[in-house]
Amino acid sequence: MPLHMSFGRDDLLRCRFAISPLGQTHEAVRTLLRSERHGYHLPWLRRVRSAVAGLDLSLLALFMPIRGYTPDFLGPPPEVPYPTFEEELARLRATDAATARSEMALSLTWNPGSADSPAGQALLDDPARAVRRLAELTERVWLALLAPDWPRVRALLEADVAYRARRLADGGLEMLFADLRPALSWADGQLTVRTRAGGPEVQQLDGRGLLLMPNVFVWPDVISGFAPPWQPTVIYPARGVGGLWQEPAEGAAHALVRLLGANRAAILSALEDPTATTALAQRLGLAPSSVSAHLGVLRAAGLLTSRRDGHRVLYERTPLGIALLGAG
Repeated sequence: MPLHMSFGRDDLLRCRFAISPLGQTHEAVRTLLRSERHGYHLPWLRRVRSAVAGLDLSLLALFMPIRGYTPDFLGPPPEVPYPTFEEELARLRATDAATARSEMALSLTWNPGSADSPAGQALLDDPARAVRRLAELTERVWLALLAPDWPRVRALLEADVAYRARRLADGGLEMLFADLRPALSWADGQLTVRTRAGGPEVQQLDGRGLLLMPNVFVWPDVISGFAPPWQPTVIYPARGVGGLWQEPAEGAAHALVRLLGANRAAILSALEDPTATTALAQRLGLAPSSVSAHLGVLRAAGLLTSRRDGHRVLYERTPLGIALLGAG
């Protein structure tokens, strides 16, 4: 059933993007629990198999129905664009016990019989302890399954946000949502979201605006959620996820050098994190003017994007750059 999100004037001024390490962690768990795991993530699934064997995910699984409600407190909308996992985990730990109980009880109704099970009753009888247990398990999952790959995942997510921001600047909300069709469509001040989950048919944003969050684990779905007091949120598949876990083929590094040239290939490889020209020049032992020229070429080719951070300009790979580097 589609959800129609109605925008007022103030909502148009309060649309924003964010990246959530906590949300990525929980969607990684959901990917592990899905029977229809997508092939994009098979390299990652094979690599984390031994780590998964050491984790008991049953507690989180209770609150991750295939279709239905997951407690909002497990991954509330970030208050800032780029929170750290530690900052988000602190918010989870600080969840009010009454709020936790209410949201857990609602979520368990989507998992028939779980509310009356011994495990479900124990969680509802002591919600403060349940929050601590869920936070501790989430932290273990993060450290075992996602933290080692977070620079790679974060780079792809930040590149997606940069791309979407350019679309918004170039053509407004209509252009922003155009390449997320048919899951999202924009017309006459209303965003229509088509998801697999049930829910209300119409949601008035009431001046709260909309938060957009890319995620590497939700493809092909789009997820809408968060009831008041949380900001309405749409979680959508990040661009370039198909190349996220690619490992270089034998001889591919030499092919990449032949394609781009040694210095441009080195610059693309060095951008594990958003980095400024001067830092790249120092890291690679090249003249800043040379690095600047190469960055300009890579950016024009769509392999890098840039954003201002105070007096610096930070460069990072686009999904195309990530995929090209993964192949070479």
